[in-house]
Amino acid sequence: MTIDYENQKPVISMRGIRKEFSGVWALSGITFDVYAGEVHCLVGENGAGKSTLMKILSGAYTPTEGTIEIDGASYQKLTPTLSKSLGINIVYQENDLVPSMDVVENIYVGNEIVKGPGLIDYKAMAQATRRQMDELGIQLDLHTKIEHMSVSDQQFVKILKALSVQPKVLIMDEPTSMFNVEDAAKVLELTRRITEKGIGIIYISHFLNEVVQIADRVTVIRDGAVIRTYKNPNRDLPVTTITQDMVGRPIDMFYQKEHCPIESVMLEVEDLQLTKDSPKVSFSVRKGEILGFSGMVGSGRTEIMRALVGADSRHGGHIRINGTEATINNPADSIRHGFAFITEDRQKLGLILNASVLENATILGLREKIKGFFVNIKRLPPLIEPLLKELRLKTPSIWTEAVYLSGGNQQKVVLAKWLFAEQDIYIFDEPTRGIDVNAKAEFYKQMTNLTKAGKCILMISSDMPELISMSDRVLVVRNGAIDCELSGSNINEQEIIKRALGVKKNGR
Repeated sequence: MTIDYENQKPVISMRGIRKEFSGVWALSGITFDVYAGEVHCLVGENGAGKSTLMKILSGAYTPTEGTIEIDGASYQKLTPTLSKSLGINIVYQENDLVPSMDVVENIYVGNEIVKGPGLIDYKAMAQATRRQMDELGIQLDLHTKIEHMSVSDQQFVKILKALSVQPKVLIMDEPTSMFNVEDAAKVLELTRRITEKGIGIIYISHFLNEVVQIADRVTVIRDGAVIRTYKNPNRDLPVTTITQDMVGRPIDMFYQKEHCPIESVMLEVEDLQLTKDSPKVSFSVRKGEILGFSGMVGSGRTEIMRALVGADSRHGGHIRINGTEATINNPADSIRHGFAFITEDRQKLGLILNASVLENATILGLREKIKGFFVNIKRLPPLIEPLLKELRLKTPSIWTEAVYLSGGNQQKVVLAKWLFAEQDIYIFDEPTRGIDVNAKAEFYKQMTNLTKAGKCILMISSDMPELISMSDRVLVVRNGAIDCELSGSNINEQEIIKRALGVKKNGR
């Protein structure tokens, strides 16, 4: 859809938006707009202000200064109800679906179609959902409960739910962060189909290659201010130019992995079985080594790790640490044996959202640092602040609740918690998903520091550059089993994808 920026008026125009939190300016005079039928991508580091700006637009936050114009009417602030009634809806990065409800029930929860007093017309809702799916090229079983669906299918449900109220503007927050390459391509195609309906899209993503592919315009923000807006970026805009705008320095200054000596075997897993019918999994990791795990969505990578640390039950197998058999029946056992699990789902499994940064970061290592039954909370800040500073955590205060941090800064708190606990075996499950380039470099630096200290790392990643550059070896997981081990020059994108898909040497 061609946008006439000269003569067409934007659906939404945000002017001079400023937002203060406890004396800290999260936004410093942002101007941003979106047109009907446009994909306007918003990019920036974690903590740059993207989420804060969108929360103001969706009515979750009240701006300290500035105005919002929607269809010619001016507003000093919005509420969630008013924002939605004006045609603004958002597809959140984190899951907001009801696990025990099916697809149709989730799409229409709180907005049900009725056929009489107290009578919900499920058939009409299902028919409307099918029509919408046909128009957008989405295929789902409408009667499947969310808890039984893949993460990628859940994302499609969230998009259908947001579209069911016929918005004028749709905010898509990291829509492909949970997807493999194939499903991510489907989301990009879906995005274009949505704009053909005249809906404006604000698209937030750290995947810059897809940003330049899908965007009509790209706005880069840094430290709460607009740095630059690009039109038609897919024509001649290098991703490195956007990256430099985001972080304020050339891309070649980013952290590069350092190699360190790999010593004796620290962790040995033999015949690990999730159920009596599942494949037996065996592997070992040495001190100072990063062992990468690759595979398609649903291959069983995360399930293997959860069984390893006792988060899920397992049928059998042996776990040896430094040659000694370890009995691990639950997460507490794994922590006691020196495991750290930096989970993919930071909000549900990694953090206590309503607890402070300080409480989250010290919850595991506290007893080792301070002895005694009573803890003087004033003694905690000096213990954790140097680590938070090293991670470059952006927060108004260490007393700020974790729920108010950006996604990338939440992930840093999860990492800080495990670094503070000083474990020996670190499992990183999609460690940099949904975080910016600069934050990725900080994570990589910490991972290298761990290997230098003689720790070992098991890293699940769908980010090919990350997997290839950070791993000493890569295990490809397929159908719950280890398909192969790759090392040296064989750790390349073509070989990894080929083995993950089950393509043999003859191409079949």
